[in-house]
Amino acid sequence: MNWDLIGDIVINILLGVAALMALSASIGLLRFSDVMLRLHAATKPQILGLFCALLAVTIQDHSVPVIATYILIIVFQVLTQPIAAHMAARAAYRTRHVKHDELVVDELAEKVSKSSSAPVPSVPDTDEEIG
Repeated sequence: MNWDLIGDIVINILLGVAALMALSASIGLLRFSDVMLRLHAATKPQILGLFCALLAVTIQDHSVPVIATYILIIVFQVLTQPIAAHMAARAAYRTRHVKHDELVVDELAEKVSKSSSAPVPSVPDTDEEIG
C-alpha cells in the first residue's frame, strides 16, 4: 500500500471540503435576506472549511511547529468567530436591521428597551428602500 498516494487523496478530499464550505458560505451570504441568517452562513462553514484546510496542510507537513501553529489558529478562530458574530448580531438588532417578524423568540427586546434611553433611528424594512 502506497501511503503517499493515500495521503494525497485525503489531502485532496479535505481541500475539496474546504472549498465547498467556502462556496456554501458565499452562497449563503448572497441568498439569505436577514442579517442573522447571513451571520450564520458566514461563521459555521468558515470554521469547518478552515479546519479542513489546516488539517490538509498538517497532513502534508506534519512537523511539531506546523501542528502547534495550526492548533493555535483553530483555537483562536473557534473562540473569536462566534463572539464576533454575536456582537455583529447585537449591533444589527439595536440598529433595527433585523426582521423582527421572522424571529421565533425575541429574548433581547426587553433588555434593549430597558437599557435604551435614546430612541434608535428608524431603518427601512425592505431591501428596495435601502438601495
